[in-house]
Amino acid sequence: MNSSLAGAGAGSGDDEIDNSSNDRRASYKRLTTTQSTILENFMKECHHPDDAQRRQLAEEVGLEPKQIKFWFQNKRTLMKNQHERENNSSLRLENERIHNENLLIKEALKATICSTCGGPPFPQEEHEHFMRSMEQENAQLKQECDKVSNLIANYMEKKISLPEFEQALATVKSFSRDRDLELSPNQTVYETLRHVHVHVHGNLSMREAMLVNISEQSHDEQKRMMSRIATIAMEELARLVRVNEPFWVYTTNAPDGRFTLDRESYEQVFPKDNHFQGANVCEESSKFSGVVKLGGLQLVDMFLDPVKWKNLFPTIVTKAETVKEFEPGSTENRDGALLLMHEQMHILSPLVRPREFNILRYCKQVDAGVWMITDVSIDSSRPNTIPLCQSWKYPSGCIIRELPHGACLVTWVEHVEVEDKIHTHLVYRHLISSFNLYGAESWIKELQRMCERSISFYAETIPNQETAGVITSIEGRQSVMKFAHRMVKMLCESLTMSGQLEFQHVTLDSVGGVRVSIRKNNNYGQPKGTVAVAATTIWLPLPAQKIFEFLRDPTKRSKWDVLSSANPMVEIARISNGPYPGNSISIIQPSIPREDQPVILQESFTSTVGSYIIFAPTDRSSMNIAIRGDESKGLEILPTGFVICSKAKPNATFETSGNIGSGAGGGGEAGSLLTLAYQILISTSTGIGTQQHMESMASINSLLSGTVRNIKDALM
Repeated sequence: MNSSLAGAGAGSGDDEIDNSSNDRRASYKRLTTTQSTILENFMKECHHPDDAQRRQLAEEVGLEPKQIKFWFQNKRTLMKNQHERENNSSLRLENERIHNENLLIKEALKATICSTCGGPPFPQEEHEHFMRSMEQENAQLKQECDKVSNLIANYMEKKISLPEFEQALATVKSFSRDRDLELSPNQTVYETLRHVHVHVHGNLSMREAMLVNISEQSHDEQKRMMSRIATIAMEELARLVRVNEPFWVYTTNAPDGRFTLDRESYEQVFPKDNHFQGANVCEESSKFSGVVKLGGLQLVDMFLDPVKWKNLFPTIVTKAETVKEFEPGSTENRDGALLLMHEQMHILSPLVRPREFNILRYCKQVDAGVWMITDVSIDSSRPNTIPLCQSWKYPSGCIIRELPHGACLVTWVEHVEVEDKIHTHLVYRHLISSFNLYGAESWIKELQRMCERSISFYAETIPNQETAGVITSIEGRQSVMKFAHRMVKMLCESLTMSGQLEFQHVTLDSVGGVRVSIRKNNNYGQPKGTVAVAATTIWLPLPAQKIFEFLRDPTKRSKWDVLSSANPMVEIARISNGPYPGNSISIIQPSIPREDQPVILQESFTSTVGSYIIFAPTDRSSMNIAIRGDESKGLEILPTGFVICSKAKPNATFETSGNIGSGAGGGGEAGSLLTLAYQILISTSTGIGTQQHMESMASINSLLSGTVRNIKDALM
C-alpha cells in the first residue's frame, strides 16, 4: 500500500488524480476505520495541510507523509466531482421547470382573446409588419400636425384669412383613423389646434399644455397631466432659483442694478416658443431675495388660499380664485398641493392694463423647513375670456427657507410674456419695462411690507406713540386696521376700471385725460347704487417723497381737499404699520368737529411700485363701531386715493404733447407721476338717466380739476 501511494504521487499535481495507479486506489480503500476517521475529521478543519501537519498525521495514523498527501489530494477531487454532479442535477431540474412553465404560457397566450372586440390575439407573425406601419403612420401624422400648426400660426398672425385657412385645412389628411379633422361652424381655431396637439403628441410641452381643454377630461386624467406639467415647471424653477450664472446676470448699469435673465443661456437649456407674436410683445424676467418676518408654513398657507393671497398683495393682485383643486396637499406641511387658479394683477393707474393669468400653482416641501411654490400658465378654457388673456407666465414662483426666530428667506423668480404695449400708456409702458415694476423685487417688497403690518396687527400692547385716548383696546386697534385694509383693497381694485371711458377734454395738463368707469354696486360693505370711478394722472417735477409727505399730512389737507372747505384738519388717532414712519393708519377730523361732519379714515404707505395715500369719509357712528372693536366688515365705505410713482422722467413725446403743464419746471430732471382716483355714489338706484349722467360728469370734472389745481398751487 505504501509503495503504490508513493508511486502515484510522483507524477501528479496537488489537485490531480493519477488515473494509472489502481494499486493506490486499492490501498486507499484498505485504510482502517480508525485511520479514515482521523483523516476525515482533520479534513473538516483543513483541506490543504502543510508539510508539518502531514508529518504529524502520518505519525498518528501510521502512514508515510506522502501517502497522507495523496489521500487529501484524492479526497478533494472526489468531493469536487460530487458537488458538480449535485449542481448538474439541480440545473437540470430548474431547466425542466422553466421549460414546462414556458409551454404553459404559450398555451395560455393561444387562448387569450381581445378585450375590445372579443377576437383572437394579434398574430405573432404580423407584429413586425404592424410596427412598421405604425411608425410610418406616426411620421405622417407629425408632418400633418406641422402643416396645421403653421396654418394656424399664419391665421393667428393675420397672414391669411379665415376662408383661406379653412380651404388650406381641408387639404390636410385626417389626424385620426377614427375621425377626420374638420373645422365645423361651432369649432374655433383654438379647439382645432387643441385637438391636433393632444391627439398627436404624447409628450406635452409647455406650449402644447396651453392648448389642453381640461373640461373634456376626467378628473384623474386632468390630475395626471397637471401634475406632470407642474413637476416639469418646478424642475425648471429650481434651477433658476439656485443658479445665477449662466442664467442670471447682475446688471450694474440697469436702473436698479438687478439680476436679469440671459436669454441665450436660458433658451439653450429650456428652449421655448413665443406664445405671442408681434412688435408689441415683451418678455419680463427677474430674480430677487429678501427676509420676511413670518413663518414658512404660514406663508405657504397664504399662497395656497386665494383670499389670503389677495390680502397679502393688495396693491398687485386685484382678483384671485381657485378654479379647481387637484390635490390639497399634506395637512402637516401642504406638500404636494396642486391648484388651478385664475388671478388678475394691476398696479398704479387705469393707464396700465391689467394682466390676467390662468396658472397651475404647485407646492412642494423639498427639505425640512424649505418649500417651493411654482406657478406656470395653462389655458383652462375659461368662458368669456380673451384667449390666453394676452399674458403668459413661464415657470415662476419662489423658494421659502425658514430662518431662526420665525423668519424666512424668500427667493422669488418672475418670468412672464405679455402683449400689452398698445394698451398701456406710453409713460407707464416705459416705467414698467425699464424698472420691471411687475417683477420679483416688487413682490418681495410688498410681501415684506404686509408682514410688517401683520406684526403690528398682532401686537399685544398699544405702542406709546399711538396712545391718544381714541383707540384704547387691542380689539379696537385690530378692527380699525381691518377696516383700513379693506379700504385699500377696494381702491386698488377700482383702479383697473373695466369698461373705462376716456375724456381727453375734461382736465388739462393730465396724462391720458380723465378715465371714468360706472358700475352698479351691490357689494357688501359698499354703498348700494350706481358708482362712478374717475381717475386722472399728472406729472410733477418734484420728488415723490415730497409729494407723499405733503398729501399724507393732515395739517396740510385743507390746502388741497375740496371737500374740507378749507377747514383745518387734525389727526386724532394713529396706528403705525412697521418701522417706516410713513406707513401708518390715521383717523382725521376737522379741528373744530361737529356731530354731523364725517371723519376720515386714511392709510398711507410706500412700496417699490409707488407710494399710496388712500382715504375715505365715514360717519362717526360707523367709526365708533370699529374703534370699540366690533366687526367692521359690514361698514359701508367708498375710498378715494393717490398713487405716486417716483420713477418718472419727462421725454420728448411727453413734453410735446403738453402733458407737463404750465407749472412744471426743472427742464428734464426726474419727477413723479401722481394719479388721483375718486369713487362717487352718483345714484342710489341701479339705473341713471342721460341728464343725471351729464350732471355727474360735470361734478366729477369739477372735483378732479379743483383738487389737481389745489395740489399744483400748494406744491409749485
